[in-house]
Amino acid sequence: MSNDTLLQNRLGHVFNDMTLLQQALTHRSHSVLHNERLEFLGDSVLNCVVASLLFQKYSTIDEGDLSRVRANLVKQQSLYEIALRLDLAQFLRLGEGELKSGGFRRPSILADTLEALFGAIFLDAGFNAARDVIFGLYLPILETVDPATLGKDAKTLLQEYLQSKKIALPVYTVAATHGAAHNQEFEVECSIPKLEIHVFGTGGSRRAGEQAAAKMALEAALAMLSKSPVAKRKSKPRTTQLKLAGIATVQTDEVVSDKTKSPTVAITTGSNNTTLPKIA
Repeated sequence: MSNDTLLQNRLGHVFNDMTLLQQALTHRSHSVLHNERLEFLGDSVLNCVVASLLFQKYSTIDEGDLSRVRANLVKQQSLYEIALRLDLAQFLRLGEGELKSGGFRRPSILADTLEALFGAIFLDAGFNAARDVIFGLYLPILETVDPATLGKDAKTLLQEYLQSKKIALPVYTVAATHGAAHNQEFEVECSIPKLEIHVFGTGGSRRAGEQAAAKMALEAALAMLSKSPVAKRKSKPRTTQLKLAGIATVQTDEVVSDKTKSPTVAITTGSNNTTLPKIA
């Protein structure tokens, strides 16, 4: 089976004009006839189709929440994850320089190529054909997401949760900064006095640190208020902090964050071996 046939089978669309498929897969580093115009078209088609899909599926959600969910579904990271499912990297047409630099793994290139494919399908067979392909790729995703929380950051989720429990909002305080002025790391404390929760998050900016701390505070609050056996969190000296790495803060175009370095999160507890459950 040829690569072209394999990709068409995965997309669920057989091209009438194979030159459109080839152009959609061609990066500007490879040829003058590249996929950037198709990407522009596909971006518009994608937004329209996803808006229509959400409008049909979620009849009780208002405009603001629909916009938030759509923005999350069509952002680069979401497109990149779909491209990985399709194994789109093996079909790309890249210039020698891009190949050597690992362009076939780059999220922006994969996401842009997927949008170009949507544009190519639209030109090849019309809106309904593009809609069917996009529906097929997105419906499984929508079965696993919660539209009430999708796209909301950790601080927003924590605030809404505490308000629903009639608990005062958290307080964020910069506890320390580390590193040179041009490459600082901020350690931020998030406190919820009523629940005796005091957690620390670090990130490449104050905002990133707040988001990391809010994520841990939300996990702690959920565990506590759901009567989990997890003990109440109380502050201890800095030397007893448990560092948890890899907490995502903000998603980009390549890997979105306020700084390129991955944030870490620390939570002070009454015991060094306390384990927090993850949010479902």
